[in-house]
Amino acid sequence: MMPIQKLIDHLNTYLPLDAAEIEALHQKTTIRKVKRRQFLLSAGEVCKSYFFVAEGCFKMYKMDEAAKEHNLLFATENEWITDIGSLHSDRPSELYIEAIEPSTVVQLNKSDLIYFYENHLKFNRTFRVILENQYVELQQRLLQTISTTAEERYLKFMSDHPHLINRLPSAQIASYLGITPEFLSRIRSNRKDF
Repeated sequence: MMPIQKLIDHLNTYLPLDAAEIEALHQKTTIRKVKRRQFLLSAGEVCKSYFFVAEGCFKMYKMDEAAKEHNLLFATENEWITDIGSLHSDRPSELYIEAIEPSTVVQLNKSDLIYFYENHLKFNRTFRVILENQYVELQQRLLQTISTTAEERYLKFMSDHPHLINRLPSAQIASYLGITPEFLSRIRSNRKDF
């Protein structure tokens, strides 16, 4: 299936698009092929787009002063990824968005998103719902981080993201969970289902 059709199908799950809205998507979006380890965003750049993942897998992370990676988010097929803080403030990002595997995204620039908000009101509601859902996920993740054990966080990750368990290196999962790869290995070895 073509990447733009995947985006159309995704948006149709919120509110069905009409012919004019579909045509506008064809005109206002860009399809990008992204190689493994290629960046959509690097720290110091201003984020100017939303990215819909048609194929592949991405991670969004920050590097600390010791060059240690802190994963904030993974995005796979039919998910969105962006640094929303940088995008909306027009300030340089502190984050990286990197392809974990060869990927294809549909890129929607901020100016084109504003066009959709103003000229196709359905997008205003749809993107609000998408952002609200992502905010709820972020709140739940933050609450888990401060109120559950590492093993509970890992079990929740397995439950919520079973498609990622075999796609991501253990070090990436450990970083996301806020633990060391060695501690993740210990959790896995103590579980009977591994």
